[in-house]
Amino acid sequence: MAQIDYFERKLDDKRRLTIPTELRDEFASGVVITRGFKNYLHLYPLSIWNVSVEPQLSGNILDENIADLNVQFRMGKVETVLDEKQGRFTIDQHLLDHAKIKRDIQAVRVGRYWRLMAKMS
Repeated sequence: MAQIDYFERKLDDKRRLTIPTELRDEFASGVVITRGFKNYLHLYPLSIWNVSVEPQLSGNILDENIADLNVQFRMGKVETVLDEKQGRFTIDQHLLDHAKIKRDIQAVRVGRYWRLMAKMS
C-alpha cells in the first residue's frame, strides 16, 4: 500500500481531527501536538516525539538555541491518544488560534511528523 503524505479534514464542532484510517497505526503509541515554527502545528506520533524530539530538546543546559526550542515546542504541547472508534483527537483552541485554523485543515507529512495548517482557499 502506498504511503499517505497529505490529507485534508474538517474539524468537527468539538475541535476533533479524524486521522485517516490508513495512518492510525502510525499514531497507535499516542499523539503529540505542538506549535510549529510559524503559523502551523506539528503533529507527532508519541513514539517519534520520544525517540527523535526529546533527545534534541535535552541538549546542553546552557545553550540558548536549545532553550528557545524547548519554549517553542513545549509551550502549549498536548499529549493525547486517538479515540479507538473513530481515530480522532481534540485540538486545543490555543493551538488552533496559533495556526489560524478555523475548521478546514491541510496535513502534510514532513519526514516523520506532520505539519497541520489552515486550508488555503
